[in-house]
Amino acid sequence: MPAYFSDKSLKFLRGLARNNDRAWFLAHKDDYDGHVRAPFQRLLADLQPDLRAVSEHFRSEPKTVGGSLFRIQRDTRFASDKTPYKTWQGARLFHERSKQVPAPSFYLHLQPGNCFVGAGLWHPETATQRQIRQFIFDNPGSWKAAAHAPALRRRFDLEEEEMLVRPPHGFPADFEFIDDLRHKNFVASRLIEDSVMLGPRLRQTLAKDLQSLGPFVDYLCAALDLEF
Repeated sequence: MPAYFSDKSLKFLRGLARNNDRAWFLAHKDDYDGHVRAPFQRLLADLQPDLRAVSEHFRSEPKTVGGSLFRIQRDTRFASDKTPYKTWQGARLFHERSKQVPAPSFYLHLQPGNCFVGAGLWHPETATQRQIRQFIFDNPGSWKAAAHAPALRRRFDLEEEEMLVRPPHGFPADFEFIDDLRHKNFVASRLIEDSVMLGPRLRQTLAKDLQSLGPFVDYLCAALDLEF
């Protein structure tokens, strides 16, 4: 099976990181379209049956507008960093109801030296955080099976960069997963070596990752009263 991405994909992103301005991007837009966007869209199309095998309620949508692929352009309206482009390409495999209610998603990330796959909820609003924390407290056994299964934790890490300094109020200090309630994001992810992202077995690797992440996403869906 031919590879999706190539050295030219990462070369474009490295060049964009060094020359993050509109003139450079427009001069190299054909490289972006041919070596980053188009192969990513092909990957998303090929992942559709693999994702469907995990859940019929999630979508890997390759279309250019309104699909899984994030725009390469940054929203700089309220940002102190005014550089116009992201130096990576990301894609969100989203829940069918994600436009109506908060929902977890699967995520793929292409960036030189920082490629990864993950799933969960990133920067959920406070009310959603509270709902998940309460669900974990009320259902600790299934949380242990979903988020602390040895098979999952051997391959994936829970995101710990953004956490409350102290456990949230209202939960007993001796709760088995009290530290997990400190999370602001509920995300499991793992790095993927560049050689794997550029290799011919990327789809098979990601299909395995989606399967492995399924129970974790299933739990978050249950916490938010979503179908999985």
